[in-house]
Amino acid sequence: MAIDIAEKIDKFLNSDTITLVEIVYDYYLNFIIYYVNTFMPLALFVAVIFFTSKLSNNTEIIAINNAKISFTRFLYPYMLGATMVTLLALLMNHFVVPNSSKVRKGFENTYLVKKKYSDNQVKQFSLQLSDSTYMYLQTYDLRNNSGYNFSTEVYDGLTLSYKLTADLIKWIDKDSLFRLSNYQIRRINKNAKDSVFKGATLDTVFPFTPKDFVYKAALAQEMPSDELIEFINTSKKRGVKNLNAYLVELHKRTSLPVASYFLTIIAVALAFRKRRGGTGVNLAVGFGLMFVYIFFLKVSEVLGAVAGANSLLSVWVPNMVFGLLALFLYINARK
Repeated sequence: MAIDIAEKIDKFLNSDTITLVEIVYDYYLNFIIYYVNTFMPLALFVAVIFFTSKLSNNTEIIAINNAKISFTRFLYPYMLGATMVTLLALLMNHFVVPNSSKVRKGFENTYLVKKKYSDNQVKQFSLQLSDSTYMYLQTYDLRNNSGYNFSTEVYDGLTLSYKLTADLIKWIDKDSLFRLSNYQIRRINKNAKDSVFKGATLDTVFPFTPKDFVYKAALAQEMPSDELIEFINTSKKRGVKNLNAYLVELHKRTSLPVASYFLTIIAVALAFRKRRGGTGVNLAVGFGLMFVYIFFLKVSEVLGAVAGANSLLSVWVPNMVFGLLALFLYINARK
């Protein structure tokens, strides 16, 4: 927060519209929610190392070993704590943080980020609305919710049976419908002449809205998981090719909290033996592993978002690697 305030303090002070209440409640409260939840498993990792190192340095663990308590039994309270953190993080990731991110990003887009014109325009956009229906837009401006050279086609097998075209399409938000200008409807008949109807304006509804024209990874962070899953399934049916950025976000919401288990086992296994150098050495090793994990996590997210990549496998690779490390250290510790 201190770093973020230092970067943005000029924008806050120079703006005549931002209020202190908005800065605190709309931005920084949601800022805290996002980052606390993101680093919760890693904070648990450091906390376990610190706590277990203190036990070890005070020879508490020697007494526990002399009482014939196994390493597995020693892990029980740690795993109970990891389970509590995991469940809390899963609940936050799937439902609370997305709504929080929506408010935070809304504040950023309103006061802090200057949108480029290209970010507000969609070009050469097409969707598959059903097995037989397709739509196409040459351009669409998200600022005034209007587009040009719109068409929708319906096929009977491989044969075109219906086509609707319009020079201009505009979204009427208050009525939740589209208004077409200079439109033409052509019905193609097999055994008769085609029927053509033209008109100046036509108000109609389609199974899409302007938000369906924008496919950006940032939008995935603002959707609760049930909404995100529905969005992904609908987009697949509509023929959207690369949804990996959305799939990465969905899988990451589960993989990062589950990492609490692996990180807890690694932390206990590293710190339960008394070392020369005490807590400092264990914390240094712990921070090193933590940064390696973050590095793997970020690399896997980038690779998983590439078209054609297996997003599920990419997101879970860091957990697999650290899971194997946790298993190795657990077997060693038991000996």
